[in-house]
Amino acid sequence: MFKNFKISMLSLQIRIFLSMIVLIIVASIVLATISIIQFKNEAKQYHQERLEHKEDAIKENINYVLTNTTYPLTSSNLSLIFKDKIHELSDIHNLEINIYDLDGHLLKSSKSRFSIDAAAPPIPKYIIKLVQSSIEKRYVDIKNIDGKKNRSSYSLIKDDKFKPLGILNLPYVEDDSYYQTELQNFLMGLAQVYSFMLLVAFGVAYFLSSYITKSLKTISDKLSETTLNQKNEKIVLEASSKEINLLINAYNAMVDELEESALKLAQSEREEAWQEMAKQVAHEIKNPLTPMRLTVQSFQRKFDPNDPNLKQKINDYSETLIQQIDTMSSVASAFSNFASMPAQQNETLNVVDVIELTMDIFNEEYVHFKAEEDEIISKIDRTQLIRIITNLVKNAIQAIPENQENKAVCVNIKKMSGNVVITVADNGIGIGPENSNRIFDPKFTTKTSGMGLGLSIIKNIIENYSGTITFESQKGKGTTFKVSLPIINN
Repeated sequence: MFKNFKISMLSLQIRIFLSMIVLIIVASIVLATISIIQFKNEAKQYHQERLEHKEDAIKENINYVLTNTTYPLTSSNLSLIFKDKIHELSDIHNLEINIYDLDGHLLKSSKSRFSIDAAAPPIPKYIIKLVQSSIEKRYVDIKNIDGKKNRSSYSLIKDDKFKPLGILNLPYVEDDSYYQTELQNFLMGLAQVYSFMLLVAFGVAYFLSSYITKSLKTISDKLSETTLNQKNEKIVLEASSKEINLLINAYNAMVDELEESALKLAQSEREEAWQEMAKQVAHEIKNPLTPMRLTVQSFQRKFDPNDPNLKQKINDYSETLIQQIDTMSSVASAFSNFASMPAQQNETLNVVDVIELTMDIFNEEYVHFKAEEDEIISKIDRTQLIRIITNLVKNAIQAIPENQENKAVCVNIKKMSGNVVITVADNGIGIGPENSNRIFDPKFTTKTSGMGLGLSIIKNIIENYSGTITFESQKGKGTTFKVSLPIINN
């Protein structure tokens, strides 16, 4: 697998180059192998024919001796007939000659022997049977002795009436020194020729691989530069290959389609951005409308012309409505200026007073506010702070089922380590683990109404002030949101 991975990582140019080089090397190996086999076959054929020629010549001489001898032509007289002639024949033909009787016992040999030499072994029975049963009355036994191939031919010696008298044995040691020398010379010449061809092949292979892949390299460079966000250039190239021309045409067609898709995508993104902005603006305007409506209803229900604190209540009522109206006004202004949300207008204010005044719009008896300090001065946008508190308290109220008893929403504010920490806790249905990671995602909501933008928006507001918002929740027991904002002193 590792080898395949390495090969797959090579460029097409390198692959073509290596393929041509390997082809040359394989061709040279194949040619050398064929040449070696051919030389061996020629050597084998040469020795086979040479032994046959010598055997025919020796048998002619043997027949001549048999024709002119004075001894009766019997098997037992062969040793007497060739007593002196066998050495003469051996010297003439430069070959050892052995004559055996029909039972395979040695009668006469041209090989010099001494009295202390052991008796020569007889011819194996199977060889005698092979000689007698063959059509040519001849058999050649081949053996390897001391790394050399030894041929030993056996054939019948017959009289003038074709009656077998004995067996002629001609041992023959193959001498391949000539062919070995010729083979070495040939292989050396072949190596020189192919070395030169290999050098030439390197140059030709490099040129051809570069020429073939040049067009592909151009296409590759263009593809790597192709992006959706810019205008892409077409490839102006006339390649020599039909397949590469088809690839270039396909790329140019893709560029046209990509440009068309980019225009459609840009149009779609603009439309989606406007739709998102409209939803956010509608959500931001709707947030203050709800508490305004509740405030008006509460004032209408509790209005008493004879109340001694009537003037103060009217002032509080008016101030609350003015705050909410200012919030809507800032959203409308931001929308008209093509901004996603109102820009930060930092004001030096008492965070406790602003939050306490914001809490007045919630008339539910189970909504409680507690501040551990009367004054926490900071620089922060009043309308955005009101938006944070309004959204969190409204979500807490909506998280409690209508039929639940002992409802409770607690808003607490305190100063801790240079930060103002605001907690909004409820004892509602809580947030399940499956929704914990998505609670601040835009458009995510578990309510049947609303667009799920509130928490996402206030999270952005808080983070713009380098603050944090976290929550802890238990399913069926309630949720606590914790907002931490840095205090910026005068």
